Amino acid sequence: MDDGRPLANQVFDQLFDEINTLKLAPGTKLSEVEVARRFGVSPQPVRDAFHRLRNIDLLLVQPQRATRVRGFSMTRINDARFIRLSVELEVLYRACKVWDDAKDALLQANLSAQKEAVKADDPDSMQSLDYAFHELICDQAGCPRAFQFIKQQKQKLDRLCVLEFDRRVRVLATVYEDHVQIAQALKSRSTAKAQSAIRKHLSGLDETIEYIYAKHQDCFEAE
Repeated sequence: MDDGRPLANQVFDQLFDEINTLKLAPGTKLSEVEVARRFGVSPQPVRDAFHRLRNIDLLLVQPQRATRVRGFSMTRINDARFIRLSVELEVLYRACKVWDDAKDALLQANLSAQKEAVKADDPDSMQSLDYAFHELICDQAGCPRAFQFIKQQKQKLDRLCVLEFDRRVRVLATVYEDHVQIAQALKSRSTAKAQSAIRKHLSGLDETIEYIYAKHQDCFEAE
C-alpha cells in the first residue's frame, strides 16, 4: 500500500469502500492491529482512519471494547435526507438565478451519458454520473462546496441500497427521468419547478428504504 498519498488516507479510502459496498457488513469487528497487519502499515495510520470513519458514522469505536462497523439507523437516514434536501433546495434556488445555455449544455452532456448507462443497465456508471450531475449543478450555481454536504448524505443512502441491488437496477430509468425534469426546470429558470422536481427525486427512495428496513432489520441498530 503506497500510492504516494499519506498512509492514513489510503487506509481510510480502502475501508470506506469496503464498508460502503458491504464487503465489511454491519456489525463486523475490526482490530487496529489486524488491519495494520493486513495493509502492511503501522497502527497509527489505521487509528487515524478509524477516527475519520467514526466521525462519518461508519464505525463504532468504544474504549476497551471491539470496534465495529456501524449498522444502519432510521434516525440517521432521516437526518441525512433532511440535510440533503435543505442544501439541494438552496442550490437550485441559486442556480435558477444564473442558469444559461452554456450551463444547460454541460448538464445535457451528463444526461446523454446517463441515458446510455440506463440502456446498458449499468448501475455503477449511473451512480458516478448521478454524483457528477448534482456536483455540476452546485458548481454552476456558484456554490461548489455545497456538494460535499450533499455527497456525504447521499453516500449514507447508497450504502443502504447495496442491500437490494436488484431494486437499485430497476430504478435507474426513474433516476434519469427525475434528472431530466430537474434540468428542464433549470432551463426554464423556474425555482418552483426545480424545487418541486428535487423533492420528487429525493422521495423516490422512500419505498425502497421501507422495504429494506422490513427485510434486513438485523442490519439496523436499535433506537
